[in-house]
Order: sequence, then C-alpha cells, then structure tokens
Amino acid sequence: MKLVLSFVVAAVLAVGTAMAAEAPAKALTLKAKQGDVTFNHKSHAAQKCEACHPAVPQKVEPIGKDAAHKLCVECHKKEAKGPAKCAECHKKA
Repeated sequence: MKLVLSFVVAAVLAVGTAMAAEAPAKALTLKAKQGDVTFNHKSHAAQKCEACHPAVPQKVEPIGKDAAHKLCVECHKKEAKGPAKCAECHKKA
C-alpha cells in the first residue's frame, strides 16, 4: 500500500510541476498605478522560470512589484537589452 501511495504522490507532483512550467502563450498585462506593464513570456524563453519566480511546488507565484523592479531593471541593464526606464515599461492608457 505504501508503495502505491508513493507512486501516486510522485505522479501528482510530476504533473503539477509540468503544468507550472508552461508559460502563458499570450502577453500578460500587469496593472500598476504608474501605467500598465505588458509582459511577454515568449521574449524571455531563454531564461529559466526560477530566474524570476521563486520555486514553489505546483504553482508559480508572481514576484511582486519591488522584486520585479529590482530583478527586471537590473537584468535589462546587465544584458543591455529590454526596457530599463519607467515609461518604457509603464504605459498610461
């Protein structure tokens, strides 16, 4: 019985991890006071998910405003590509 239960748990974890690894196909619109930010996962496909998202079993959590500002701007400056100034990401409607 324990062996069967172990296989079931392993299968559930594997499926959850596989599902979490799929990035959204459409660009995401992140609401912000300074103007909405459009984020396209496809343009970041070379990056590992864990580079931006903390490892959370079966679910990918958003990184939050402060972490996004630090992580995104620093990476864009380091790579010398991508927006690095406020108005380049935040678009007022």
